[in-house]
Amino acid sequence: MTQRWNHNTHYHRLALRAAAGARTALDVGCGEGLLTRELRASGVAAVTGLDLDAEQVAQARAQGGDGLRYLVGNILEVPDDGRFDLVTCYATLHHLPLDHGLRRLRDLVAPGGHLVVIGLARVRSPVDAALSLAAVPVAKVVDRARGTWEHGAPMRDPEHSYGEIRTAAQQILPGARWRRRLYWRYSLVWQAAA
Repeated sequence: MTQRWNHNTHYHRLALRAAAGARTALDVGCGEGLLTRELRASGVAAVTGLDLDAEQVAQARAQGGDGLRYLVGNILEVPDDGRFDLVTCYATLHHLPLDHGLRRLRDLVAPGGHLVVIGLARVRSPVDAALSLAAVPVAKVVDRARGTWEHGAPMRDPEHSYGEIRTAAQQILPGARWRRRLYWRYSLVWQAAA
């Protein structure tokens, strides 16, 4: 696991677990390529990173290596480049229109492949607020103990609530496992039919 830790990298293990047996992977919103390099090191033969930020992609290319490819572009606009055994999307779905983004990610997953999303959502219900407040002391202690890595990628506040995201996932990705996570995140893991 990486020494660069933050609330998103904490969940890289979910993508690495889903990468078992994968030959190809796509990381949407790859930033400077940390997860792509981890996927490649885990044994995925060909990993593609995609990000809108040309500066972040340039950093990824500078650190890249064999089996790694980086593209600048919007996942909703880039032409199809085939399907992937694993598609990851960390802290990026809230930058996209929810339904359209989920459908696009789904369509990029090869038969039998996996989609792993770690996302952020807007707090709208009393339960959301209580769970978010409960995470504050944990985050303060862990952030201080571990230190947090600032990735440098552009940030945006989420528009959709946890409930809206869960409902959209149920409709667009039947059988997806949605789970509320620590550090104001949720995970969404889905396997395409073989």
